[in-house]
Amino acid sequence: MNKKTLILVLTITVFIAGYFYFFSSKPLFNFSPKQSSQQGTKGLVNEVLAAKFDYLSKHGNSSCSSAFRDSIASMPDSARLQGSCCSPMSMHRYSEQVEGLKKYKDVSKIPPDPYDIEAGLTKKLMVHYDDQLNPEEQKAYDYAMQNSDEKGPCCCKCWRWNVYGGLGKILIKNYKFTGQQLTEVWNLSDGCGGDSEHHHAT
Repeated sequence: MNKKTLILVLTITVFIAGYFYFFSSKPLFNFSPKQSSQQGTKGLVNEVLAAKFDYLSKHGNSSCSSAFRDSIASMPDSARLQGSCCSPMSMHRYSEQVEGLKKYKDVSKIPPDPYDIEAGLTKKLMVHYDDQLNPEEQKAYDYAMQNSDEKGPCCCKCWRWNVYGGLGKILIKNYKFTGQQLTEVWNLSDGCGGDSEHHHAT
């Protein structure tokens, strides 16, 4: 082997060795442990939500009838009112609603899941449906009535209408909610099912 060939072989060897040393010391995808943990947690949350949606959409006990509304008073407080009243539930819309309602997690009176509500809470909210509002408070309530997606607390005057109507009066009187805020809460809490007739939460 002549001198030029030897130098060429040594150069190539050094280049290859350097290449493998440099790249083998770095991971192919640079995910930090924090990023991996966040992605894992998010995936788990999505799976839990999907499983809950699957159950609620198939095992709902909710009804629009006046008989069902009247029966709530005799239910144990631990019983749950589940599923949609009218149209089939939509996973896309359900996930939007649950996520959007997290904004109000500090207000315990607002159900965090409009398709899974404790009977005890519904009783407490329903009794406020007939509460009287002062003129300024009534303006806020009327604004929500005119501007919410369902033009009211629900699409029909079922138990949800009384529950979320009562909730609306509590939020305005005790939490000083504006008409715009109540409109958002009612839209996010729509339990009628369906997906095409709503506005995306902001």
